[in-house]
Amino acid sequence: MNRRRTALLSLTALLAAAVTALPAAADEVEQLKNGTFDTTTDPWWTTSNVTAGLSGGQLCADVPGGTANRWDAAVGQNGITLVEGESYRISFTANGTPEGHVVRALVGLSVAPYDTWFEVSPQLSVSGNSYAYTFTSPVDTTQGQVAFQLGGQADDWRFCMDDVSLLGGVEPEPYEPDTGPRVRVNQVAYLPSGPKNATLVTDATGRLPWQLKSAAGKTVARGWTVPRGTDASSAQNVHSIDFGSHRGRGQGFTLVADGETSRPFDIDARAYEQLSVDAMKYYYTQRSGVAIRDDLRPGYGRPAGHVNVAPNQGDANVPCQPGVCDYTLDVTGGWYDAGDHGKYVVNGGISTWEVLSTYERSLLARTGDPAKLGDGSLAIPESGNKVPDVLDEARWELEFLMRMQVPEGQPLAGMAHHKVHDEQWTGLPLLPSDDPQKRELHPPTTEATLNLAATAAQAARLYRPYDREFATEALAAARKAWSAALAHPALHPDPNDGTGGGAYPDTDATDEFYWAAAELYLTTGEKEFEKHILNSPVHTADIYGPLGYDWSRTAAAGRLDLATVPSRLPGRDTVRQSVIKGADRYLATLTSQPYGMPYAPEDNLYDWGSNHQILHNAVVIATAYDLTGASKYRDGALQSMDYVLGRNALNISYVTGYGEVSSQNQHSRWYAHQLDPNQPNPPRGTLAGGPNSSIQDPYAQSRLQGCVGQFCYIDDIQSWSTNEHTVNWNSALTRMASFVADQA
Repeated sequence: MNRRRTALLSLTALLAAAVTALPAAADEVEQLKNGTFDTTTDPWWTTSNVTAGLSGGQLCADVPGGTANRWDAAVGQNGITLVEGESYRISFTANGTPEGHVVRALVGLSVAPYDTWFEVSPQLSVSGNSYAYTFTSPVDTTQGQVAFQLGGQADDWRFCMDDVSLLGGVEPEPYEPDTGPRVRVNQVAYLPSGPKNATLVTDATGRLPWQLKSAAGKTVARGWTVPRGTDASSAQNVHSIDFGSHRGRGQGFTLVADGETSRPFDIDARAYEQLSVDAMKYYYTQRSGVAIRDDLRPGYGRPAGHVNVAPNQGDANVPCQPGVCDYTLDVTGGWYDAGDHGKYVVNGGISTWEVLSTYERSLLARTGDPAKLGDGSLAIPESGNKVPDVLDEARWELEFLMRMQVPEGQPLAGMAHHKVHDEQWTGLPLLPSDDPQKRELHPPTTEATLNLAATAAQAARLYRPYDREFATEALAAARKAWSAALAHPALHPDPNDGTGGGAYPDTDATDEFYWAAAELYLTTGEKEFEKHILNSPVHTADIYGPLGYDWSRTAAAGRLDLATVPSRLPGRDTVRQSVIKGADRYLATLTSQPYGMPYAPEDNLYDWGSNHQILHNAVVIATAYDLTGASKYRDGALQSMDYVLGRNALNISYVTGYGEVSSQNQHSRWYAHQLDPNQPNPPRGTLAGGPNSSIQDPYAQSRLQGCVGQFCYIDDIQSWSTNEHTVNWNSALTRMASFVADQA
């Protein structure tokens, strides 16, 4: 997710330059020596624990089991020359005994920092034995490397390869995704009383007739398309279709226009009742420090991870990075942040706030219904304890956040450590319980400390009716964190601290101070926090930019709660009006976009996690509806969901298990079915990050060169820059799915 973007720089300009630098008719030149292994294995090398030799005209390597990482056992060739902007085709045949092992094939730098420019991880025999891929080099180097990483397997095995080639000067291989029918719809459901819009991709410039058909094929509505011209976000000529006048309920509707029939969809509110539950149930399977029960999540049961049971080194007594501190902390529990094994306070903070705010909205909004989020609604181990399940789930993360606080008597007491994760990156697939890496606490930061202050203060008011002791403990932690942050207002995270986990860099904590002050004020009503709010430059700033709010842009979290949670804040009406004005801006954006989303980033450069940014902008619109009751805001919020659920250029629902064609292969170490058939795909209700113009990962770079906006996405487990899942992306889905379900 976007935690990595500063460490990787902006590849958009780099890749654009690479494309223009490519010669019009480059000669194809082989970069590898002896890829056919006719008489020798030279100059291929192996790690010291691998024995390799010729066998039947192949290089065959005996690989020991029990290694921790994929790179602990490898075969490769160094001294490879790559030219920036030139396209290369890497191809090879490979097989393994026994079958089914996953191999990581890469092109990268043979010396520190060992950058990787292309990688794939095929499962031998399962995905076939002949492989070929095209990528464009982002660098000039004479120190390149082709390597096959073979470690991280439990048992000894034998790897054989042949016909290994790295051919330079090839034509870039275009990636043409199968986008299905040219009529793009919300593949899940439209509300009977809500807006119903679709997008038609066509060469036609004049209006065209459309028909809405029932599952039985009967035409139940008809009309004319509205030509929109070329859509900048997709470079497609498109028309809009509005069939909102049809309010009949049913399943299996299709929309027909220009000789094309859309994927099926329902007109029924019940789908959102289930989606709102599934989006929130996602968090249970993200839990660290506890076994996931298969009876509660069939197919997703797994042992507890990071509980100091071998091979885990565990989270019960985690030391700091060298030189950071001389103590250890018990930081068990919490949610794994994404598809890796890291746990991050700043991303956990915004996620916890959004999950809690989903519940708080149900208590305060005119269409809210707290019973939907009550005890037993999520089928988690705590169900039946007379506490709303959503609060039980959020508490799993809250208690972890509080454990990350520096203890009394230590330097920086009261501050919060930024993150905890592995010393080095691990490969895919890898269950949390099988992670052998050393765990480390990273330095405390002002941003992490204020995330703790904000979420713990919010928790103090929401848990009070159910557990006064925990509410009191949370408020004490929030106050302690606030005081510590005031004493250390500029301890920012190191943007280069991205080994083994994301850096989550931030250089300005003004927005976090505002958010924390807002939550503390709403819980306590104390003048100290009121004064900070009113004096903060954030309080009157325009915070509703195109990208929306996020872990690094938290001002909206404070502003939205100040607008909706009752208080005696002076000028509260002005705060509420600022939300409405922000919603008006996002509505204008939505209206201007032929695909109907409140998102139009500058220069059409889709950001990391663009799907959740669309949903966050929709949250602002939905909040304006809660404040005003005006139907235009309700309709705008509802329509924003269409994009995520299939009304987009790729004609894909970005939510696993929802829609006829949905994302299935989000980047994850334990929802890794694409690499290991014994593992599941991500659970229903998991949101993919979505189009990302910077395509930072090597796999996306090999497929998506020159992509335009919405097309900068690929549903592959290796594309961590476009297809990761994260706790804060699902919190956006949780918040919006709950809102839509309430509109039924």
